[in-house]
Amino acid sequence: MNKSELIDHIAAHADLTKAAAARALDAVILGVTTTLKKGGEVSLVGFGTFAVGARAERMGRNPRTGEEIKIKAAKNPKFRPGKMLKDALN
Repeated sequence: MNKSELIDHIAAHADLTKAAAARALDAVILGVTTTLKKGGEVSLVGFGTFAVGARAERMGRNPRTGEEIKIKAAKNPKFRPGKMLKDALN
């Protein structure tokens, strides 16, 4: 499912126009992104938790030359599924 299909699904199930569903989805994505940028986490009970994980600086290898390179530390988004989501899939 891509973003436009998700907007169609939201519009159909929430009795909204596609434009209103698109604005709602964009607002949710912006809210999650803003919270994660600030180092917080977003918990949707039953669905899951979005959080920020830290990846330490490490050494890697350039596949073309074999030369060792330093890979910078980075922050990565993480998602932990909730119990209801896990149960729905099993």
